[in-house]
Amino acid sequence: MKALVYHGPGRKAWEEVPDPKLREPTDAIVRIDTTTICGTDLHILQGNVPAVTDGRILGHEGVGTITEVGSAVTSLKVGDRVIISCVSACGSCAYCHQQLPSHCLNAEGTSGIGWILGHLIDGTQAEYVRTPFADNSLHKLPKGVSDETAFMLSDILPTGFEIGIRNGDVQPGDVVAVVGAGPVGLSVIMTAGLHGASRVIALDLDDNRLEMARKFGATDTINNGVDDWREQVMAMTDGGLGVDVAIEAVGIPQTFDMCISLIRPGATVANVGVHGKSVELRLQDLWIKDINITTGLVSATTTPMLLKLVSQGKLEPEQFVTHRFKLNEMMEAYDIFSRAAETKSMKVAISR
Repeated sequence: MKALVYHGPGRKAWEEVPDPKLREPTDAIVRIDTTTICGTDLHILQGNVPAVTDGRILGHEGVGTITEVGSAVTSLKVGDRVIISCVSACGSCAYCHQQLPSHCLNAEGTSGIGWILGHLIDGTQAEYVRTPFADNSLHKLPKGVSDETAFMLSDILPTGFEIGIRNGDVQPGDVVAVVGAGPVGLSVIMTAGLHGASRVIALDLDDNRLEMARKFGATDTINNGVDDWREQVMAMTDGGLGVDVAIEAVGIPQTFDMCISLIRPGATVANVGVHGKSVELRLQDLWIKDINITTGLVSATTTPMLLKLVSQGKLEPEQFVTHRFKLNEMMEAYDIFSRAAETKSMKVAISR
């Protein structure tokens, strides 16, 4: 089969590789019908995820059709159309029982990391993929849910909701600032209403993304390239005290600092972005403000709930798709996605 293979920082190729085979009785083989590229894949190519080694097939999102199942798989069968979760969950370890499969203790070759696809084992940017713990890591799709809707539930929608909204402890009536209106930031914005946020303020340097943020549910948008961006945000909060929740959705020190500067005492900063560089945490200034700072790797435990909302038309994540490619156009898809500011790409759909 063909697959997108990582060959070290800055190097990748769409090349011939062996077909995947069942290794464990809990495995399934899935034919990829539609996959995509994540910002994390770009971090990998920049060398920011050293656990990814030369020869690894990238990708951890996708929708496909099961072609083979192991003898221990009980809830799925050949021919089922499924969402491939970005997190592989054994379902039986201590962390899985705590609804924290992002730290699954039984994910193969690891101890405490559930994100293995496209990271520690071969991933979804290929014609076929082997998926461990199929019963717990694949979600059967109801009729009427398109591929372009479904693959958003592999990673970005549960990431935005779980690590942004849920970890940020957004409460009804809260004023929420989302710093970064890329795919994950837009996922935060799309799901903020599920917890009753009264105001969702999107900040980004890209006016095109701010326009999209409005479509995804932002009540207000600010280009933080202007000198008075902070003053504009503070004016939108009760008495100018600051936001209740600030959500970092970029992954650079500057945007984390922006979040810190926007919060009121007793507020929460929820960090969603993947950071490749150290961030300064000025505890000497923060300790007296009674703030919470949360981080996290998505567990994707909310995917079934989000899928219900999607299937009923309550959420419309197909809006994310801006560009469409065939699998054999994978290299072109990477080029377009990596130049998002120029190409105005958000999520790319790469289909068979």
